Amino acid sequence: MSNEYLLFRPITFRGVTLPNRIVLSPMAMYVAEEAALNDFHMTHYGKFAMGGVGLVIVEQTAVCRRGRITNGCLGLWSEEQLPAFRRLTDLVHGFGSKAAIQINHGGRKASAQRAWQGNGALTAEDLARGEELWQPEGPSDLPFAEGWPVPEAMTLDRIGQIRQEFVDTALLSERAGFDIIELHLAHGYLLQSFLTPLANKRTDAYGGSLENRMRLPLEIARDLRAALSDDTPIFARISATDWVEGGWTLEDSVVLAQRLKEVGVDLIDCSSGGNLLRGATNSNLARGPLYQVPFAEEVRRCANVPTMAVGMIRTGAEAESVLRDGRADLVAIGRQMLFNPFWAQHYAQELGQDPGFSRWPEPYGWWLSKWAKALASA
Repeated sequence: MSNEYLLFRPITFRGVTLPNRIVLSPMAMYVAEEAALNDFHMTHYGKFAMGGVGLVIVEQTAVCRRGRITNGCLGLWSEEQLPAFRRLTDLVHGFGSKAAIQINHGGRKASAQRAWQGNGALTAEDLARGEELWQPEGPSDLPFAEGWPVPEAMTLDRIGQIRQEFVDTALLSERAGFDIIELHLAHGYLLQSFLTPLANKRTDAYGGSLENRMRLPLEIARDLRAALSDDTPIFARISATDWVEGGWTLEDSVVLAQRLKEVGVDLIDCSSGGNLLRGATNSNLARGPLYQVPFAEEVRRCANVPTMAVGMIRTGAEAESVLRDGRADLVAIGRQMLFNPFWAQHYAQELGQDPGFSRWPEPYGWWLSKWAKALASA
């Protein structure tokens, strides 16, 4: 493979070298039972590794039972859960990709419906079909939206516990074979809700000023760096803006990214939003092709830290342009990968970079090259 195209050029973070710069974006699937991986997850993640992405990021995975967003969310907080995750990382590695896991706590958005069942607060109908209801927790006792449960405001003792829970899950993840740990600081979940003034109304050392609101995420990032191997990279996904007046801003994100870099975070994954229900009247969110790429570009430029761009990046040409123009260091693809798990391989073919199908799994490559030769001679 020629190194002419940046998408297919390897890149190294600490002791981990990604074979290319195409990343499967973490997307919650909501199909776990009792927080456990199942055959769906193995098939789901295995096909993207087979499809040639450089890094597979496993969906947000709760650091404690109470931290699940829905009854269908994954969790990793005990030794008993390790073997299934090891099976998954072995599968991903077997196809030549690297594996990351996004660790998370749902915060005030926890104990919610699965996405296709409404994506809102649990209802009596949900409970009647066996869904479990539990008490969410957050920086303050502000519910996510009208009709959602009031979260329990976390005490200082509970904050200390949650710090340890993130460390424990990160260490379990490392033992499970994950190459990279991504800390979820986005989308209105627990750690992002500490950051944003929309959710954090505390008056102690964890609320008020920007410095105070950043305290817990930075403490956890520092805890992870101290606990993990020096060779294990830490990524952090942020909501670069809340898309609402009075909320978290891009300027805040630049400051946060600088501080995360100082405590040992290796890349900032730049998403946005998540603290308001979609369609809220005071949100100015406007989705469109590459709509979040400017966030990755600004954080990269101002904080001098590697970034990952995500959000409606549809084609290989668009992804290549993001890298070529110096707007990000990695490109995360989500919905396009669901539509076409061989997105990376197809773009290589489009560029003429793999005429012999050598990037594909050998059984596939053999059949496809035979087909291509037959077409060429027809």
